[in-house]
Amino acid sequence: MTALTTGISSPLSPAVAPPPTRPHTESMRRRRRALRHLASAVTVVTVRNGDRLHGATVGSATLVSRNPLLLGLCLRSGSATAGLIREEGRFAVNVLAGDQASVARFFSDPNRPLGAAQFAATGWDPAPGSGAPLLRGALAHFSCRIATQVLVGDHEVLLAHVHDAVARDGKPLLSYDGNLHTVAQPSAGPMAAHPAPGFPGAAVTAAAQPAPRPRLHTPIEQED
Repeated sequence: MTALTTGISSPLSPAVAPPPTRPHTESMRRRRRALRHLASAVTVVTVRNGDRLHGATVGSATLVSRNPLLLGLCLRSGSATAGLIREEGRFAVNVLAGDQASVARFFSDPNRPLGAAQFAATGWDPAPGSGAPLLRGALAHFSCRIATQVLVGDHEVLLAHVHDAVARDGKPLLSYDGNLHTVAQPSAGPMAAHPAPGFPGAAVTAAAQPAPRPRLHTPIEQED
């Protein structure tokens, strides 16, 4: 079981403290809107703790260090995902493919079944060692072990060693501006984002209404 510490203290990063005054509401909204333009890969983080299986959609996975190889995640403080990972110490990160928007929606639904029933409609294989579910069809799987887990504001920041990984070719599923998108390579010009199949309203126009946003484990998505 990994101990949870508060703040971040190192020669490069001072302890995290709340701002001295409460920011103006409109100012906060403006900053959150701007931060939605940070596109990120959509993942499902899975864990097995004894007989308990759990998975959750997470949009904050990022490479933190190449040597040692460390992955970073942000999880809502007090969430089942954060608690089970802290208790077990090992987990898996499944990087979703562009055609897996329905998987992202399912594992972000707070009303989804609990335990192994979450995976009844999803093909998966146990990760060697931890037994965490590796979702079939994903672009990549990372088998991880916690290095540290820190409480920062209303989220828990995890740093984890990647001790095994596999990947295949394909296009990822992305979270951008509060919606899900696939990535396509046009015949000429830069890469462009397109609405994800099976996710109506991902591209919002004046004539369209946005679909309900997936409930991702990211600070920006959770602060509306």
